[in-house]
Amino acid sequence: MALISKKKIIYPISTELRKFLRKYSREVGFPIHYSDLVRYSSSIPLYDFKGNDTLWESVFFSESDREEIHYNVKNIYALLKAEGDMSVMKHLYIDRIDICTYGNTQPFRVRIVNRINDNFDYFYVKNADASRVYGLELEHLLSPNRISYLVHENTLIEEHIAGIPGEQFMRNQINDPLLNPIRLAKEFVKFNERCFVRLLGDMHSSNFVIDVTPDFEETHYRIRAIDFDQQSYEGKKSIYLPQYFKQNNALIQLGITHITPESMLQYQREERALIANRLKSSPTEIEDILESMERDIISVPENIDSLKKDLAKHYSNEQFLKCNNMGEILRMSLEQVFKK
Repeated sequence: MALISKKKIIYPISTELRKFLRKYSREVGFPIHYSDLVRYSSSIPLYDFKGNDTLWESVFFSESDREEIHYNVKNIYALLKAEGDMSVMKHLYIDRIDICTYGNTQPFRVRIVNRINDNFDYFYVKNADASRVYGLELEHLLSPNRISYLVHENTLIEEHIAGIPGEQFMRNQINDPLLNPIRLAKEFVKFNERCFVRLLGDMHSSNFVIDVTPDFEETHYRIRAIDFDQQSYEGKKSIYLPQYFKQNNALIQLGITHITPESMLQYQREERALIANRLKSSPTEIEDILESMERDIISVPENIDSLKKDLAKHYSNEQFLKCNNMGEILRMSLEQVFKK
């Protein structure tokens, strides 16, 4: 069973990381920041349609602030989705702003609605933690998924990642007769491999969603991470392997039941080959983000020392022991996908 050591340290955006964000147009000017949203005047608990407490609270702003805040928040959505073109936003309005009070970083979630057809979308306003930014960028570069996010000063804007929350899926749909257990188990093996190779930790069922896509003949599944603040921080190898979290037991059991060791090895090799292709297709971006990580502080010395020993043993590769920081460990981990 994987156990997080203790509450993670929040790391600020370094000079090197900010250079990277500017180079690749991830940093833009915002009209409003996380600190502005914290000035809400009141809040009420948010319940789902079944009356269950979601652990989010809807916040309210004073009459004098609300109109300006809603306009500026809508402007951020335009930056995220339409490169700042406010003309395409004229039919949108801010329906609700919520805060997650139980999380470490207390993010805000904005629900924005099209008044013509009632279609809605979400995005998130968070404190900019360097670990999370590295995680988002590596997800964008190395996974099958593209990610939209923006940074300004100490504020991070993230797009909403659609899907069924992992714990909800395992509670309500894992026994659905229409479920394809082999396809879902295969995707969990590949997700497990993606997280391990790029050192994304803490992927228990609350930190990923399952995107279900019906096809004309079969159903496809994609497991997507939604929380990136444990990128290259923890010192134990098991933290980077979703297969070791008890919250994922239902998916783990599917794999035990429906996948042979030979098939599992094949799926792991397939995923590593795909990551290798992504590394080859974005060499400049990968090199820039790794150089930034290597010059940054995103973990504590004891975690760095522990992880490089774990990975040296796992890969039978003593080169890991020469690593001095998490950036160097990640570079070495990525290099393993090119080895047979």
